[in-house]
Amino acid sequence: MLPPLPSLQAFEAIARRRSFALAAAELYLTPSAVSHQVARLESFLGVKLFERSSRGVKLSPAGEVYLQRVAGALGAISAATDDLRQGVRNTLYVHASPSFASLWLMPRIGQFAQAHPGVSLFLSASHLHSDFELGQVDIDIRYGVPDWPGLVVKPVFRETILPLASADFIERHQIRTPADLMQVPLIQSTVGVIQWSDWFAVHSPLKKPERFALRFDRALMALDAAVQGLGVALESAVIGRSYLESGKLQAVFDPSWALPVQAHFVVYPERHGYRSEVAQFLAWLANQVDEDA
Repeated sequence: MLPPLPSLQAFEAIARRRSFALAAAELYLTPSAVSHQVARLESFLGVKLFERSSRGVKLSPAGEVYLQRVAGALGAISAATDDLRQGVRNTLYVHASPSFASLWLMPRIGQFAQAHPGVSLFLSASHLHSDFELGQVDIDIRYGVPDWPGLVVKPVFRETILPLASADFIERHQIRTPADLMQVPLIQSTVGVIQWSDWFAVHSPLKKPERFALRFDRALMALDAAVQGLGVALESAVIGRSYLESGKLQAVFDPSWALPVQAHFVVYPERHGYRSEVAQFLAWLANQVDEDA
């Protein structure tokens, strides 16, 4: 059983705008009509979706969970409708982890557009993995340990993780050995597959950091902090390539001290692999990785 579409639209608009009045204006309805649609949906589901107070409206715990599922589905319907109305037939939806999208994919995406002018590419980025059951994403480029059963999982590239800092920071603090790192601010990427404790376990087993000057959940922010001279970041030479080539950052030690890892993966349902747009993107991606290598 599917709930009424107008009720779903009203629910999503209120949840996004945090206001019955603003949602009503967006949907060209009266506030009372929007309220009626929500009441209809709550009656259909048997749960309260919103908590109302003098300070406004907010989602209930059940509403939060429901929004996470239906917002993507409504977005997929909207995107498919727009594509069809505008005559777009070859749309490709790619989702990627934020730092990969910003630092590796975006500098190259123009080449894909030139090579495949017939493909309309939609790129999104977030730390959340795509839910393919919603039908909104064709390919997901994920970061982490590959444990995604039921999906095709292919490594993007093999990368190396190593301490990076600005040349001025290295010289100012006279960093020459791993032990010297214990005397300077260290920057931690909290979501990194390789952590400082892993690096020290290999290169300085008697020492490991117990505190960090700064913590970030994005490689991009950790790299920018290192550029500002705020400390030493432990990051990927592949993801941080533009920083290294520009001279904004450099390897603190010999590159042979880096730790190898495969942490970026192309993920998609097997059925998606038969789409020509998906095949073209995967071939282009593999070619880009080969050229970099």
